[in-house]
Amino acid sequence: MPNTREDFEVSLETREPEMFRVLLHNDDYTSMDFVVEILMRIFHKNLEDAQMIMINIHEKGRAVCGVYSHEIAETKAEQVKQLAKQNEFPLLATIEKDD
Repeated sequence: MPNTREDFEVSLETREPEMFRVLLHNDDYTSMDFVVEILMRIFHKNLEDAQMIMINIHEKGRAVCGVYSHEIAETKAEQVKQLAKQNEFPLLATIEKDD
């Protein structure tokens, strides 16, 4: 049997995944305590950071809660939606591409 040797040149290119910001939006009905709870539970913020983000949401209309890959950002936004609905709040979470 003949001995065959094949050389392959393989170029592997790795890229960082596109990242997305998850934002919470202010409304007139969702309690500040609930927003802080969401920030701690879903986004794993400590109490001080959660309170600071909640104030930013209240004063500026929205604030970034975290930056994640697309799948994780979508999951976190959906978790916010589900918990808000269960607690009868209209809290809105959106995602947008991070620059």
